[in-house]
Amino acid sequence: MEYRSLGGSGVRISAVSLGTGGQWGGRVDQQAAKEIVSAALDSGINYFDTANIYGTWYDGRPLAEELLGVALEGLRDRIVLGTKGMQRLGDGPNDWGASRYNLMNALEASLRRLRTDHVDLYQIHLFDAATPMEETMRTLEDMVRSGKVRYVGASQYLAWQICRCNDLAERFGWVPFVTTQNQYNLLERQAEVELLPFCRERKVGLLAFFVLANGLLAGRYTQDAPPPPDSRAAAFERTRRYLSVYATPGNYNRIERLTAWAQERGHTLADLAIAWVLAEPSVSTAIVGASSVDQILANARAAAWKLTQSERDEIRALLNDETA
Repeated sequence: MEYRSLGGSGVRISAVSLGTGGQWGGRVDQQAAKEIVSAALDSGINYFDTANIYGTWYDGRPLAEELLGVALEGLRDRIVLGTKGMQRLGDGPNDWGASRYNLMNALEASLRRLRTDHVDLYQIHLFDAATPMEETMRTLEDMVRSGKVRYVGASQYLAWQICRCNDLAERFGWVPFVTTQNQYNLLERQAEVELLPFCRERKVGLLAFFVLANGLLAGRYTQDAPPPPDSRAAAFERTRRYLSVYATPGNYNRIERLTAWAQERGHTLADLAIAWVLAEPSVSTAIVGASSVDQILANARAAAWKLTQSERDEIRALLNDETA
């Protein structure tokens, strides 16, 4: 397994990491969580990513953090653990947001569920325009000073929002965002326009999610066929909405070309999707979910494929070909 810097920090994390959104709390029960965590560690994965909102779509509880907390008992010192807060977990007016009030409450609850006294990376899950950036960044500074958080990151922020927050941190001597989580994959490359150049320039690490495009780049779906009954699309309306945007005839044509290109080189489409993201220097890790041991082992192996510049150029040509 390759290890990369967590943004501009000195911490080293695995190029492929385990995400616990999706079906943790559904298809992934406590026994499966333990098996997946064990296999991930055996394959060299040391970054585990979760959030207080993950799993709430099953029975309202933050099941992913609960399952991960149990699975990590006795293993905490072997991993870098990241979680997130900000999204709504209750009906009250202050049960969401990036305010000091909500974030402090959210962190304490996450620590209890994760059965740990600290998280290594605490991330603001979404930008909150209703809360002053100064309030959010000062709260994160206090979390780090308390010893309950080691580093802080953003999630789904625009480049200018990260820049403004980190400028405030520099001005007041607070901890800056060392990472940001954003979607980046072969079918969604908007990050290449502004976010990735910013990350390269300012040494902010990108934790890429939806690397497999919710299963599209794992070959889970075929054109004009219903989703498999054990797929995310079968379980979640939000995944079906995602596919309504990305599962287009043009993208299915791209997937067909990319699959053939990967197979000619002895790899799967999923291998290519992971290798593509990891070819970007500012990517600290590719966060990939798994609902089985076989999936996490295959994802970990994909990190060994290093695309050359000429191969990346070929892939871009396949992606940009509108005539095929």
